[in-house]
Amino acid sequence: MPELPEVETVRRGLAPVMEGARILEVEQRRPDLRFPFPTGFSDQLRGRAVEGLGRRAKYLLIYLENGAVLMCHLGMSGSFRIEDGADTSRPGTFLHERSNAEKHDHVVFQLEGWDGKPARVVYNDPRRFGFMLLAEADQLNTHPLLAGLGLEPTGNELDGAALADRLAGKRTALKAALMDQRVIAGLGNIYVCEALWRAGLSPRRMAATLATRNGGATSRSERLATAIRGVIGEAIAAGGSSLRDHRQTDGSLGYFQHSFSVYDRAGESCRKEGCSGTVRRIVQGGRSTFYCPACQR
Repeated sequence: MPELPEVETVRRGLAPVMEGARILEVEQRRPDLRFPFPTGFSDQLRGRAVEGLGRRAKYLLIYLENGAVLMCHLGMSGSFRIEDGADTSRPGTFLHERSNAEKHDHVVFQLEGWDGKPARVVYNDPRRFGFMLLAEADQLNTHPLLAGLGLEPTGNELDGAALADRLAGKRTALKAALMDQRVIAGLGNIYVCEALWRAGLSPRRMAATLATRNGGATSRSERLATAIRGVIGEAIAAGGSSLRDHRQTDGSLGYFQHSFSVYDRAGESCRKEGCSGTVRRIVQGGRSTFYCPACQR
C-alpha cells in the first residue's frame, strides 16, 4: 500500500494539471471501488473548478469551488494517469509501465485547464481497494476518516517535545506506538523502520521511555523526531519508495527504495558506520520489522 511519500508525490504530480482547472465531465465506469461511489458522484463534480490539492495522512484531498472536497485513497494499487495530448514522454528516474488496461480505468476526469487547454486524469486500480468520497471542507476535521489523526510528519510541528507528549505513558512497543495513526498521521511500516534505525532506537523499546516522567522531551525523542522528518522528506524528494504496485503520476518509479538502510535487508550487515551488527527481521503486530539489535537500543 502506498505510504505518505507516495501520496504526496501523486499530489505534486497532479497539482500542475488539476489546480485551476474545471471539471467538464466525469466518467464513472463502475458503481464502486472499496466503497460505493457517492450518489450522483459525476453530477456533483461536473462543472466545478479545482481550487487546490492537499493531503492529510495518506488521503489525497481535491478542493473544489463551493466548499466541496473530493477525498481519494489509493488503496493497494490505485494510481492516477495524466493525459494532456501533448506530453507523450513521461520522464522519470526509472521508467516502468504501470497498469494501462482500460478495464482497470475506473474514473476519467475530463478537464479544461486555467489556460483553456484540455486534459484527462484517469484513475486506474486493478485491485479496486482505493476509494473516492465527497466531503465538505469545513467538516474535514470531524470526518470519520480524518478525525483523531495525529501530527503530520512533514513539518516542524513534529519535534521532540510533541513526540514525547504523545508517547508519554504508553507501555507498548515503540514501533507499535508510531504505527498508531493517532500519534503520527500517515507514518507506515517502511518509514518507521528506517526512522528508528537512524535514531538508534529499538522497535521493541517501551514507547514511554522517550518521555520524561512529566511527559517532556528527551534526547531520544529529539533524535527520533529529526529522523522521522528526515526520512519522510528524503522519500518525498525521491518520489517515494515505489514498492511493486505504486507508480508516480508520470509513470516512473521513485528511487528511495535503493536508499533503504534497514528495511527488507534481513541478514545483511548493518550500514551504520562503525556498527558490526546484522539486520534482523521480527514480526510486530502482524508486520515485518527490520532493525539492527547491535546499534538500536
